[in-house]
Amino acid sequence: MANRPVQKATSSQPHFLQFNNLACETAGGKVIFATDEWFAPGRNLLKRDPPEFIASAFTEYGKWMDGWETRRKRIPGHDWCIVQLGVPGIIHGFDVDTSFFTGNYAPYASIQAACLDQMPSFTLEGDRTGMAASPSQFEAVAKLNSDSWEEIVPMTKLKPGYSESCHNYLSVTYPHRVTHIRLNIYPDGGVARLKVYGIGKKDWSTVPSQDLVDLVALVNGGVCVGYSDAHYGHPRNMIGLGRADNMGDGWETARRLDRPKILRVDEKGILQVPGCEWAILRLGHPGIISKIELDTNHFKGNFPDSCKIEACNVTPDEENDLILNQWRSDKIPKWRILLPPQKLKAHYRHLFSGESVVHCGPVTHVRLVIAPDGGVSRLRLWGRPVSSNLTRPQQISKL
Repeated sequence: MANRPVQKATSSQPHFLQFNNLACETAGGKVIFATDEWFAPGRNLLKRDPPEFIASAFTEYGKWMDGWETRRKRIPGHDWCIVQLGVPGIIHGFDVDTSFFTGNYAPYASIQAACLDQMPSFTLEGDRTGMAASPSQFEAVAKLNSDSWEEIVPMTKLKPGYSESCHNYLSVTYPHRVTHIRLNIYPDGGVARLKVYGIGKKDWSTVPSQDLVDLVALVNGGVCVGYSDAHYGHPRNMIGLGRADNMGDGWETARRLDRPKILRVDEKGILQVPGCEWAILRLGHPGIISKIELDTNHFKGNFPDSCKIEACNVTPDEENDLILNQWRSDKIPKWRILLPPQKLKAHYRHLFSGESVVHCGPVTHVRLVIAPDGGVSRLRLWGRPVSSNLTRPQQISKL
């Protein structure tokens, strides 16, 4: 394990930021309706990249803004939009980010949620800057009855988009699966980004027992529950959809300061170093893992020298205790080797199966250990979901 203390979230950051962004465009999130998009379209809300500001950028409708911004309302009512989550699941919190909206941010917001049996067929296509919802679009969206959806965030005052105040973190306790949310702003204005932090919830009853499934995938309910370092990229990125777009779409640590001045290798070519970094992930469902994919895509001069993967069974109560103690509890789980130490390559898709993967039986958690440091873009753990008497936790204790 790493010698350096585990990174701690600052007091201003809530615990739910460790979860996955279920609404991000890269996870399939979509804005399917917005009352008004005069200055900037609603689809900007779900961009993965941080908001930017270009002082000289204007459109024929006014100042270009990297977010969703409605016109100054001169009719009754307030503005709102509907977001279809890319990954339906349990929501633990929101970040309503008003970055760069300083004199034009939305003063108040509330959020409603619903789980729709059938996904709406309509969506907003193309660049909708300078547009508003048409009467036919209002008529279509009325069928969703979004006015009556459960309010999970009451009307809340937002802060302006200066660097020290732009993140409006809103924690929620709502134990039900959500497929859509409605963001209400009062009465008008702008929001740069909307992040919906939670854990995917899959209907495992539809998965044949003999099918191989990526048990740790974001879409299947996988979640990061601990890590040693995330200087350049959070470990949750490893369980995202598809292959990584760039290094920023993976997990990357800082260079360890305890690296030997002169590096040496063993007979297998693996560096002999005193330290390592690690990330712990809870599977979306307990299962038996038989195939592993570890991708260092884009990490060409900063890939780990080697890795190993361990696995264990942990109950929800044990997990909460371990998280509270930053996985340093006296009751450390009995980690079993799933993948013995492996030499890694730069910018390469490593596949392990057969005798390379140790049979561990049903497991609930895995720990990816890299040495001495570096970056991994994706981790896939293919296996069969199995029944378990371990009740899945509805939430994770605060770090």
